[in-house]
Amino acid sequence: MPRLQLLRREGWKRSVCCYCGVGCGVKVQTKDGVVSAVRGDEDHPVNRGKLCAKGALLSDIFGEEGRLLYPHVRDEKGATERRTSWDEAIERASGAIRRAVDEHGPHSVMLYGSGQLVTEDYYLFGKLAKGYIGTNNQDTNSRLCMASAVTAYNLSFGADAPPASYSDIEQANTFLIVGANMEACHPILFERIRARKRVARDAVKVIVVDPRATRTTEIADIHLALRPGSDVALLQSLLFEVRLSGGIDEDYLSNHANGWDDVASSLSGWSAERAVEETGLDAVDILEAARVIAHNGPMLTFWTMGANQSTSGVDKNFALINLSLATGNIGKPGAGPFSLTGQPNAMGGREQGGLATTLPGHRLVANPEHRAEIERAWGVEPGAISEKPGVTAIEMVERLERGEIKVVWVAATNPVASLPNSDRVRAAFAQAETVIVQDAYHPTETSQLADILLPAAQWSERDGTMTNSERRICLLEQVSEPPGEALADWRIIVKMAQALGYGDGFRYDSIEEIFYEYRELSRGRDMDITGLSYPLLAQHRAGVQWPYPVASRSGPPEDNRRLFEDGQFHTPDGRAQMHVPAWTPPAESLDDEYPLALITGRVKDQWHTMTRTGRSAKLMKSEREPFLEINPADATGLGVRDRQPVRVTSRRGSFEAPARVTDKIRAGSVFAPFHWGSLWTSNGVSNASASEAVDPRSKQPELKFAAVRVEPVVA
Repeated sequence: MPRLQLLRREGWKRSVCCYCGVGCGVKVQTKDGVVSAVRGDEDHPVNRGKLCAKGALLSDIFGEEGRLLYPHVRDEKGATERRTSWDEAIERASGAIRRAVDEHGPHSVMLYGSGQLVTEDYYLFGKLAKGYIGTNNQDTNSRLCMASAVTAYNLSFGADAPPASYSDIEQANTFLIVGANMEACHPILFERIRARKRVARDAVKVIVVDPRATRTTEIADIHLALRPGSDVALLQSLLFEVRLSGGIDEDYLSNHANGWDDVASSLSGWSAERAVEETGLDAVDILEAARVIAHNGPMLTFWTMGANQSTSGVDKNFALINLSLATGNIGKPGAGPFSLTGQPNAMGGREQGGLATTLPGHRLVANPEHRAEIERAWGVEPGAISEKPGVTAIEMVERLERGEIKVVWVAATNPVASLPNSDRVRAAFAQAETVIVQDAYHPTETSQLADILLPAAQWSERDGTMTNSERRICLLEQVSEPPGEALADWRIIVKMAQALGYGDGFRYDSIEEIFYEYRELSRGRDMDITGLSYPLLAQHRAGVQWPYPVASRSGPPEDNRRLFEDGQFHTPDGRAQMHVPAWTPPAESLDDEYPLALITGRVKDQWHTMTRTGRSAKLMKSEREPFLEINPADATGLGVRDRQPVRVTSRRGSFEAPARVTDKIRAGSVFAPFHWGSLWTSNGVSNASASEAVDPRSKQPELKFAAVRVEPVVA
């Protein structure tokens, strides 16, 4: 019996994990209409049956405790919420939007989404905001994860197009991992790297750039524990030394790239010895890493938020991309500059214009031709899409404080806990005239401030498509019914659009119709998916990588595709554009009052603000509370003992946590996880101390550096 038929007979359905951007295939079983078991899909090329603990324990999150089951409203600010009907909730929400637009203009409304939404939801959210309400104030929590990579890809390749595939892991000889604790954050990909190293032995070299020693650095041949924020200095030095070692692919640069002469000139003086001054590293380690990059064979570069979350995040991305281009490590087996996404559908949001600067089909709000193309497709008047730049995540807080944003509508995310300087964020949201929260869970730190609560279906309770980090689009099959009166996000958006008087533009009987509408907007674009359909994705459960134009239908979908194999890019002249990365220190400086650099990040068994994972008793066993890693040299000088409570204070706020005195964090730096919000701890949260300074081009905040002081808490 074919495997798919056998699965269905046993009650298993196929889906994709709802956590990180790896996009692992899962099999899901239900009992009495609720998910009862989840296991890895052996036939899925991403994970081949393996799952991390979060994915394996997905069935733990489906109890009704903590779920938002019915619409609720507050009759006035601060009043107790009361259960109501969908009709009243939608009328209140749409009425608030109408009043704000009528009295203050469309830019007084903000829509804030999430990489947890399926692509169809993302598309409708943007269509409603940008095409009908008339505001580009639609952003997403993906702004916190990969906006710097999006900007750099666009400027370097002419499109937001990660060029490599996961299959390149099995063909790479060199791995450069920068600002990414892959063992904790992308564990299935980490296991594939570990397996490649185990099979190829000494032929494979792993270089990890991270101020911390982690489970990821355990497989590193070279661990570059640099000073936080000094990545550009290190990468410029690596390229300088690679050039001295004869590792530059002059033919590739001559035929396929512009800007090398300027980049080469910018390397002047960036010897390993000079980089030591900025990075705090040993020159011998920098020289050895450069030698490996120059001569060890194809190099695959991975990076995530450690590079992106910086006021120089775009420059760090430029430096990473330059290193790949200069050595010819792009468009070839085992090679490429590969930014990993943190959420399951951050890529889908990028495809469909989920950011304040973008429109569907990798179009840009700033481009008048792109705006006109989408206006014609949506059947709205010319000029309906504003030329005014949209408000991004951090700017949203500033506009709320100034009273310029009156209504904020949040879907599938928790910005009061996840944005930096969280005390300020909470106060800003409290100033809004109306806060609408559309979520599967309640309470969250954000939903506590909501005037209107709209219950949404979550993963497994609705269908749709998602795109993982390697551009693989997969169909999620609905395997259970939403509890209570919860609805799929797209249905809620349609209800709101109809109540606002835009029903003619939002007539959908199924989510599949939405897919076909936005599929057409990809025609002729770099991520053309006109050859895809729901039946095709249902048939190819492993998913299909874009681009997949209609001409591709002549044969079965080709797997493990990489971009730019022909050396042609999406720029006007078809050549990659290299940019000189600027070396600038972090926005905040260390001084006698705030002498330590705080880094925030993830732990392996928690996810974002713990809305899901905090409900799994098994996952909570690995880390029951937040903590602060501190080097023994710093701890001794401050009188801090291991496991002693300490107070961490920045120029914005403070939190308390037990210290972990360890040499796994370099001296001068401390680390705290960001997952625990105010609902999970009474001692303050790490994001209260985090910096809200942003990269001027990507608007991504510098969550990886804040100047702090640490003091022991006396009982």
